Amino acid sequence: MNWLVHRFELARGGQADNVRPMEGLRGFAVLLVFLTHYTGMVEPWIAGSTETVRIASGLRHAGHAGVDLFFVLSGYLIYGSLMKRPQPFIGFMRRRVARIYPAFIVVFVAYVLLSFAFPSESRIPADPAEAALYLVQNLLLLPGLLPIDPLITVAWSLSYEMLFYLVTPAFIAVLGLRQRSRRWRVVFLLVLAGALALYGALQGGPIRLMMFVAGMLLHEALAHRLKAASASPPGALAGVLALLAGLGAVLLPGEGHAAQAAQVCILFVAWPLLCLVCFRAPSAWLPRAFSWTPLRWLGNMSYSYYLLHGLVLNAGFLLLAQVLPPAGQGAWVFWGLLPVLFGLTLLPTAVLFLLVERPYSLAPSSKAARIGGVPQVRTGASPTERRSD
Repeated sequence: MNWLVHRFELARGGQADNVRPMEGLRGFAVLLVFLTHYTGMVEPWIAGSTETVRIASGLRHAGHAGVDLFFVLSGYLIYGSLMKRPQPFIGFMRRRVARIYPAFIVVFVAYVLLSFAFPSESRIPADPAEAALYLVQNLLLLPGLLPIDPLITVAWSLSYEMLFYLVTPAFIAVLGLRQRSRRWRVVFLLVLAGALALYGALQGGPIRLMMFVAGMLLHEALAHRLKAASASPPGALAGVLALLAGLGAVLLPGEGHAAQAAQVCILFVAWPLLCLVCFRAPSAWLPRAFSWTPLRWLGNMSYSYYLLHGLVLNAGFLLLAQVLPPAGQGAWVFWGLLPVLFGLTLLPTAVLFLLVERPYSLAPSSKAARIGGVPQVRTGASPTERRSD
């Protein structure tokens, strides 16, 4: 047990009360992402069971909300650290690059090698010049915000994260947000979110950037409540309702830009409220549920898990097809495979975390366990995820 504690617990300066449920929320978010990919890949095996297909579809759609939760946590942490004190932009971005790229490069190389080994599965163009351009685009984390098919499926969210990292320091400095009143900042952020929602409803585009703004508003709400000690925090019932609303938002019927905007607007309220409940009163039963140790440890390695689990799942289903043909096997396959394949994803992603992410992305920040006095919790980005310190 001590071996596991030593490797999966992350020492953080200050050990703020909200760190433990935050770790668990990150683990919950990556579980949702797993469900999205698992339910998508298992479809051929459950095609003959209408009810199971319906359940799988619901879980797949609910799972999409996991990346949005990553974005909220990232917005909360990065905005909070930058608001605490000015930071040299180069140093800030150096930390961001060190946080994202070591694990990403390892998985990226694995995808490239597998693309050559299995050309029928490759997304890399056959033309050498086009292939080189495509690989450079993926290394620069351009797929996602730009209409480029990502080599690593989940890496689209990293383009959102990187844009947020690039823009937010200038955003804070140019608008002088540190010198503004909290009310001015909140009103401005709400107006910004409204503009993103309106544009998204009419034109589409990267409307999920709203979730970073939700995280920024979460920071403002928590900072205000820390000063207003007499203010009673929202109760567990509010947190449960927020959790259900967040999971249900992506199940709303409808297609098109307006429907997506409605879903994101619900998540914009639900996920920060859930975080507020968990961070403001961490000793209550709901935050303690999110502080469950296995869930927290999954959250601590969530970035490695986020990057690699899809590849492991794909390999698992390819092997399964050799012994169990995907010919509508029924509900037993869906429920029986779920824990087995989730367990299968844990080992290689834990290895990536222990051998790459922890020593090369997390250890360098041990000299400064805080950025501007704010305890750092690592993501993946997302996602969300992440996914981010």
